[in-house]
Amino acid sequence: MIPKNRQSGLRQVRISYRLSRRLVSSAVLSLCALYGDLAIAQDAGAAPKTLERVEITGSAIKRIESEGALPVQVITRADMTKAGITTAAELIAMLSANSNSLTDGVSIGTGGFKDQVGFNSANLRGLGTSSTLVLLNGRRMANFASPGDDSGVDLNSIPAAAIQRVEVLLDGASAIYGADAIGGVVNFITRKDFQGAEVEVYAGTTQEGGAGKRTLSLAGGFGDIARDKFNVFGVLDLQHTDALSTEQRKFIGDLHIPERLPHLLSSYGFPSNIRLSSAQRDYLQSQNFMINGQVISSRLINLSAPACNPPHTLYLPAGIGGESACTYDYMRDLELYPKTDKINFFGRGVLALGGGQELFAEVSLTQAKSFYTGTSSRITGSLDVSMIPALAATGLADALPDDHSITVRTRLLDAGRRTSELTSTGSRFLLGLKGMAAGWDYDLAYNHSVDKVADRDLAGYLLYDKTMAAIASGLITPFGAQSAAGLAFLHDNQLNQEVRNATGTLDALDIKASRVVGQWDGRDIAVAVGGEIRREAGKSAASDLLMSDNILGDPTPGDAQFNNDSRKVWALFGEVVVPITQALELQAALRHDHYDVVGGTTNPKVSLRYAPSAELVLRASAGTGFRAPSLNDMYRSVKTGQTAALPDPVCMRENGNDLATCADYWTTRTYSNAQLKPEKSKQFALGAVYAPYPLLSLGLDYWNIEKSDLISTIGDDVILANPAKYSALIHRYNEPGLSGCDYDASDTSICYIELRKENRGRQNASGLDVTIDFKGWDTAWGRFGSKLVGTLTLASKKQTGFGDDFVSDLGKFVTNGVVQRWRHRLTLDWQKDAWSVMLANTYSSGYTDQNSAIDTTTGLVVGANNVKAYSLWDLSGSWEATPSLTLRAGVKNVLDTPPPYSNQAYFFISGYDPSYTDPRGRFGYLSAKYSFK
Repeated sequence: MIPKNRQSGLRQVRISYRLSRRLVSSAVLSLCALYGDLAIAQDAGAAPKTLERVEITGSAIKRIESEGALPVQVITRADMTKAGITTAAELIAMLSANSNSLTDGVSIGTGGFKDQVGFNSANLRGLGTSSTLVLLNGRRMANFASPGDDSGVDLNSIPAAAIQRVEVLLDGASAIYGADAIGGVVNFITRKDFQGAEVEVYAGTTQEGGAGKRTLSLAGGFGDIARDKFNVFGVLDLQHTDALSTEQRKFIGDLHIPERLPHLLSSYGFPSNIRLSSAQRDYLQSQNFMINGQVISSRLINLSAPACNPPHTLYLPAGIGGESACTYDYMRDLELYPKTDKINFFGRGVLALGGGQELFAEVSLTQAKSFYTGTSSRITGSLDVSMIPALAATGLADALPDDHSITVRTRLLDAGRRTSELTSTGSRFLLGLKGMAAGWDYDLAYNHSVDKVADRDLAGYLLYDKTMAAIASGLITPFGAQSAAGLAFLHDNQLNQEVRNATGTLDALDIKASRVVGQWDGRDIAVAVGGEIRREAGKSAASDLLMSDNILGDPTPGDAQFNNDSRKVWALFGEVVVPITQALELQAALRHDHYDVVGGTTNPKVSLRYAPSAELVLRASAGTGFRAPSLNDMYRSVKTGQTAALPDPVCMRENGNDLATCADYWTTRTYSNAQLKPEKSKQFALGAVYAPYPLLSLGLDYWNIEKSDLISTIGDDVILANPAKYSALIHRYNEPGLSGCDYDASDTSICYIELRKENRGRQNASGLDVTIDFKGWDTAWGRFGSKLVGTLTLASKKQTGFGDDFVSDLGKFVTNGVVQRWRHRLTLDWQKDAWSVMLANTYSSGYTDQNSAIDTTTGLVVGANNVKAYSLWDLSGSWEATPSLTLRAGVKNVLDTPPPYSNQAYFFISGYDPSYTDPRGRFGYLSAKYSFK
């Protein structure tokens, strides 16, 4: 027998059938074994156990685990340790049902590049971050505070070191939990009591350098509830991760980004490119002015071409710099993985009041500092021609006395890369009471949760007006080595200032109670009722300097960064479990939620579990769900953004479909809508679990989710592709009365595209969850086991507007991401005495790339590409040296597999998709845990 405290593995609980006592012990444990740890088959002669009634995610009725009817994946603390997981985000990334979530890689960029930098999220079924509900100990937390299109809990706010287990409900649950639980629920459950002390250390590094990690976890507690009538414990966790720069990874060069994606690069490099006026170009041509042995033909030139300045500033005739200039490869001048410093504390105290009543309190404090480092600042400056000897020698100043100012496009490499320090701080205080009263098992609590985000321009950012003056005066040279005075300017004038901040607050009071109200055919009929009132609030602001638009490399967000809104919510729910027969059980739930302004919504759910034999369980569920519009959806001020390179249909018609002339990065304006209604969903699921032998179980679940009244904007690409339908959203300079657009009756070019949030269209997703679990075979060489948990998505599509065709992102990158058709986690385990080994594989299938980016220089569309499958193998082993000391070693990505090439143009990082891949490469780690009892 493996000791109970060493059972591990990411567990998928199929709480759906009653088996014999012997089979319960083996099958339930095995169905809880996900990601490859061995379940323990109960000895035939073992004494029967008293089964405790517990609450499982997805139901408010306490029951014996073997009685439940919902598919819940369970990940234990031991599982996380065995897989080398130290954060909630790492755990979520390993779930086969998770797809297209927000990650640190997605946040890489420069100041103001996109909203919600630093947000790490869960996204079950690929339905969107806002459709997955994340809980801590069964209760809500404040959402990520920064304004943006996504709403949800930042995984950095989860106190990972205190987690005892994580329950992932892969079914809709709005009938129990209310808003957002459409794709499913992720419930992080902490230790409830702890005695003694525990120290755990972890250190890891990568083979090529960068992205090393070090952690220290301290836990301590005292007091026995049964003996002392109290327990108090706390867990403190410290983590540091090193940054990973592009020059530290060989695969960046192997992607051949300059050759494959030259149009996604930049014309701002160092030494500087020069942007000539048409008259200047014509004059220099008349003087046979040459670059690289040829008379210039373009208005963009670089005096250093073809040498340029590799590896970042390259001579690419087919690139955005053209034949007479240089192209800047920004993928050689940024970081792929941020430096982070994280600290979190979780504490819990319980006081027994007598009579089965307990007073409990929880405090969770988290802080994550992430340093997102993008490229060096770029700037368009002006120089008198006399300051550029090569051009002055041509007589250009005399020939063009009214046109002798030269425009330069330069990159301030000597100022260093732009680095933003993103500090996400979470706090959660909970005070509650639970126990038995009048036959009811009740639980009530007050919850105060706060999420704060502060964004600081830390390095590489300069004042725009001073930098322009320094270039014009020659203090900064855009063409070569800086003088001592120039270097001093770039060093002394850097900003270190908080430029954005946001706070989200949640205050909630909830109560729930359950009891047995009768019996039917010898089995309990149980009910649960509950209610909740809460207040949600959010506010954000920007510094005066940012609003002045005088920070080089961090443009002003305008009023879009300012909001201060709140609302109240109340809800009531009920649930009942009725045994129809000895083999058939009915579970039904109903919940009504009411939001200020938005109104009310009522959502039912019905589930059936049928166990015709001890080996087979059939189950089905159907229900509705909803997602309330966020405060940002309803009240955020107008946000200005930018499209990818897209063609203007009017320009195409007027210029013979010339993409080189008509494709550009158009301005967008996104408008909120206070009249939004909730998104609605209908979903159903059918499943079966078959255990033909005690050591083998097979699970198959079909799920289908349909959302309607989607809260979205019409995609800018869709608008321009359907000008007849959406012409009213395309605003041009010849349209009078437009704010911020200089009216010109003869100018048909686009000023901005209007993106307005509305309830529009539908979204559908369906698929199969597959589980094959070989639970553990005892041999003379040890115990062997294996497990495969996979998700086969059959459909993932949505409409961008009512009446429009559905657009599928299943196996195809569309707009902002992809849902892979097949994802799995496979584990192979061995254990003997004090030794254990695990080999694991995480797999995502290949897909059709975005294949839509346009080269605005040549008018060519990027070459078609199919992204290869992504498969990572991990290996770990442990030794229980003493009952108190456990040592572990592991290697992630044993084969050093790099991210596959992608031509996606949505993320700041190019050449691969950072939303699901890991740029670290082979990563080795050691850990040790010592327990004091």
